Amino acid sequence: MTDTADYTGSDLFVDALEQYGVDYLFGNPGTTELPLMDAVSQSELEYILGLHEDVAVGMAGGYAQTRRYHSHHDESILPVGVVNLHIAPGLAHGLGNLYAASITGAPLVVTAGNHSTDFRHEEPILSGDLTEMADQFCKWSDEVLDVEALPTMLRRAFRVAMTPPTGPVFLGLPLDVMLAETDAEPERLGPIPNGGSGDPAQLEHAAELLAEADDPVLVVGDHVARSGSDAVAAAVDLAETTGARVHGEILACEVDFPTDHEQWVSYIPPNDSLASMLMDTDTIAFVGCSTNTTLTRYEETLVDPETTCIHVGDDAWQLGKNQTADAAVIGDPGLALQELDERVSSKVSDETVTERLETVAAVKEMVDAKMAQMGDGDAEDDPRASKAELVDELERAAGDAYIVDEGVTSKYAMLTRWELAPEQYISNKGGGLGYGLPAAVGAAVAEGQRDEPREVVGFIGDGSYLYYPHSIYSAARHDLDLTVVVSDNRNYRILKDNTLGLLGGEEGEYDFVGMDFEPPVDIVQNAQSHGARAELVETPDEIEDAVSAAMEREGPDVLDVLVHD
Repeated sequence: MTDTADYTGSDLFVDALEQYGVDYLFGNPGTTELPLMDAVSQSELEYILGLHEDVAVGMAGGYAQTRRYHSHHDESILPVGVVNLHIAPGLAHGLGNLYAASITGAPLVVTAGNHSTDFRHEEPILSGDLTEMADQFCKWSDEVLDVEALPTMLRRAFRVAMTPPTGPVFLGLPLDVMLAETDAEPERLGPIPNGGSGDPAQLEHAAELLAEADDPVLVVGDHVARSGSDAVAAAVDLAETTGARVHGEILACEVDFPTDHEQWVSYIPPNDSLASMLMDTDTIAFVGCSTNTTLTRYEETLVDPETTCIHVGDDAWQLGKNQTADAAVIGDPGLALQELDERVSSKVSDETVTERLETVAAVKEMVDAKMAQMGDGDAEDDPRASKAELVDELERAAGDAYIVDEGVTSKYAMLTRWELAPEQYISNKGGGLGYGLPAAVGAAVAEGQRDEPREVVGFIGDGSYLYYPHSIYSAARHDLDLTVVVSDNRNYRILKDNTLGLLGGEEGEYDFVGMDFEPPVDIVQNAQSHGARAELVETPDEIEDAVSAAMEREGPDVLDVLVHD
């Protein structure tokens, strides 16, 4: 920006973003944000408007997750999403996807305007305790109370967001601070450290436990993918060195291990009986895990108390949290896995690996047969596609696309049928609906920055889509290349399934109050009203051509694909 005599906190804020390498500011503005909006108008930043604050946060989250993948291959990329919200009600609106970003580890710098510090005693409208509101979902939550503190607090915010384990931070920006004149300058960001390679003693102990195991299992979590493609490769090396069978943690939402590898068996589903069966072994190494548990309480333990457990990851809180850790390594998953692989390689013979691989093959055959049935449904005479058919047709048309998933009950059909590659897939790890569609928009913004952008496909359940259908307006407004495929069964299927799981009985015994969309929403007209092309896809044989045509066109497309349960 051009220096002027009345250089303010807002000018300083914008200059710092540009110095750090921020290209986009996501948000929904209000009166307390007007000085910042004026400064943005005089900068090189592009403002991405969301028609609801939670849409803005979700877009920033999907953007940050995608840019993190890009940064694994280009150190000049800043993998942070920056979003500006409007005072207490606006921040409250954004909490749903702030929660989602927290659980998925999206590095976000979330800001919101606030009343001037010398005016709050009158309790003006829109008042609230912003830092307290955001704190439970942030690594750090604070407010800038003096313009001279702004450079340090903003630098700290970016560093905290990007330092593993990554996640959101929040800064309140009072109106008087942003209007205050200053001669302060942005502070340099500095390098961001990784978690290191881990305690040598714990690594050695973990190597010994893996060597002594009868049937070692490697459960990989999303912190592996977040550490980079080298971390995924290190997980493959360790699996091959030890002959372990490999599973993805419950509610895994990134590709933490190549799903076409012969030792990959499955993602662990959030079903306690299936989960405990897959983790029924003598030794498990949990690497980079954070959500490896079920939605509701279970009667039997997921992991036998006598099972030897090794925990590896950069989040100390997760190590030994739900299972006793017989060895615990705090460190970057990729670096720690490399160290562990080197230590265990001399301790496991080729004969032992061969024996273990025979066990892996037998388990894999059994699990593949069970998993193949996911998404088939039981509506033999229904002309609509099953979720499995939808996934198969989608893979044929968009096999190499970048997938942002909130298909909910369609998710495991995708995970079990599609051979997803590392850095190809992100999903809503938090479980609350309404993250996937705006995250897909944010991912499309991020992919548009690459020299060779991937096609972005949002795979969204109809219940999820209807949370924030006006996310599509942001995609149309900014002419983003995005294909949204709506898996539309016209009901909250997940709630019906959970009703049967919690209360028992047969489906015909329940009225399922509030769980059906009757009459159905016209998703096609809704998407068109927000500026996208859209069409209804009613039968399986229409899916591949519809997806292919949508991907060939530029701009946003929404395909409402009818599926049965």
